[in-house]
Amino acid sequence: MMAGSSIPYPPQPVATAPVVGPQFVVPYTVDLAVVREVLTLQEGKFKVVDVNENVMFKVKSKLLSLRDRRILLDAAGNPIVTFQQKIFSAHRRWQAFRGESTDPKDMLFSVKKSSLVQLKTKLDVFLAANTKEDDCDFHMEGSWLERSCTIYASAGGGGGGGGSSSSAIVAQMHKKHTAGSVLVGKDHFWVTVYPNVDYAFIVALVVILEEINRDRSGED
Repeated sequence: MMAGSSIPYPPQPVATAPVVGPQFVVPYTVDLAVVREVLTLQEGKFKVVDVNENVMFKVKSKLLSLRDRRILLDAAGNPIVTFQQKIFSAHRRWQAFRGESTDPKDMLFSVKKSSLVQLKTKLDVFLAANTKEDDCDFHMEGSWLERSCTIYASAGGGGGGGGSSSSAIVAQMHKKHTAGSVLVGKDHFWVTVYPNVDYAFIVALVVILEEINRDRSGED
């Protein structure tokens, strides 16, 4: 972990199966900064860098007639995840697909609000294989305004219970590091991904989290 980080190491690190790909799973903690030059996800204005400011991911936007589409690119510009909001769905559900596909057979996971009315952000994450959705596979809980959010892997099902004793922390979103930020003066926040967790998956969740919290007007 980067020196000066205020985020504690999780008491019991947990390994999770790769969601996006095994190349994004490493046996050590990964600290990433999400950098926005503007407040909208415009192409070339949203990127994810490591502590040395090496670009790890970029987000490209595609505007559609009924919904927006986001594409997560790796450092070489290859599309690895496409996500879009499911139209006419409750709970602001977003779906994520492999590469540039939006074919249901290529779906990786979906994310929805745990409840329609929330004082704090609570999201449920369902992997594609979890078709019944009786329990979520991951859940997220925190305050977007404070840039503070924790991502849990649900053990035995979370069902939106966020932070239950059966859950293990896999990543945390937090404000700038206290000791000498490498990105002073830029609009950004940090994401700490714990060992053996797919960090591309975590980045995709953070992008969806921002989209859900940016769109607070109207109903689904």
